[in-house]
Amino acid sequence: MPEAQDTAVYTHGHHESVLRSHTWRTAANSAAYLLGVLRPHMRVLDIGCGPGTITADLAALVPEGHVTGADRAPAILERARATAEARGLANVDFTVADVHALDFPDDTFCVVHAHQVLQHVGDPVAALREMHRVTKPGGYIAVRDADYAAMTWYPALPGLDDWLDLYEAVARANGGEPDAGRRLRAWALAAGLTDVTATSSTWTFATPEERNWWSGLWADRTVDSDYADRAVRGGHATPERLRAAAAAWRDWGRREDAWFGVLHGEILCRKAA
Repeated sequence: MPEAQDTAVYTHGHHESVLRSHTWRTAANSAAYLLGVLRPHMRVLDIGCGPGTITADLAALVPEGHVTGADRAPAILERARATAEARGLANVDFTVADVHALDFPDDTFCVVHAHQVLQHVGDPVAALREMHRVTKPGGYIAVRDADYAAMTWYPALPGLDDWLDLYEAVARANGGEPDAGRRLRAWALAAGLTDVTATSSTWTFATPEERNWWSGLWADRTVDSDYADRAVRGGHATPERLRAAAAAWRDWGRREDAWFGVLHGEILCRKAA
C-alpha cells in the first residue's frame, strides 16, 4: 500500500448549500452507467461518499454483499451513517480514507466507485492505481466526474461566464482539475488500466422547480461556502465579485426560458482476471 500523501484541497467544503446538492444524488441519477454490472453478492467500496445517499442506494442493490463508504472528512461520515440507519441498511459501514493510500489489502472489493472525486485530488492517476490495487481480479473500477468547461446554459449571462472562469481558477489553485470528465479515460490509461469503457451522461435543470433549486444552491455556495472563503483568501475574487456571481445565478433561475446542462465523463474499467 502506498504511503498517504498530500492531496488537493476540497474546494466546496460541506456547507449546507453543498450538501443540498450532495444529498440529492442517487445511484440512478449519478451512477447509472455502473448499475448493470452490480450483483447481489458484491463487496463495494464507495470513495468520497459524502452524506451517503449513493452509498445507501448501492447497499440496497447488493443485499447479499456489503458496501463500505469512505471519505476524508470524519464529520460527514456521521451524516452518512445516519442516512444508512434511516434506511434500515445493515450491510454498510463507513471509514475515513485517503484515495491515494487506501487501508485495504490488495484484491478486496468487487467494485470500487468514486463520484465527483478525481476532480478534487492531487494525483488522479495515482488514485486510480490505488483503486485498481484494492479491486479483485475481474472486478470493476467506476468513476464519474463533471466537466465544468463543458457545462452549458441558456440564456447567456455574462455573470455566469464570470462565475465559471472564477470557479475554475479557484479549483486549480486548490490543486484540482475541474474539467476532469474529459480526462478520465486518459488518466485511466496512464494508470495502466487496460479494459476501459468511456461514456458520458448529463444532469439537466429546466423546470421551474429544478431552476430554483440549482440556481439557489449555487448562489448560496458562491457567497457562503468554503469555496467563497478560498476565493477571497486566495486573491481570486473580492466579496463584491462573488455577490455579483450569486446575483447572476438568481437572475438565471428566475427566467422562464432558462436551461442548464451538466456533462459528466464516466469510465468503467474491468480488472484483468
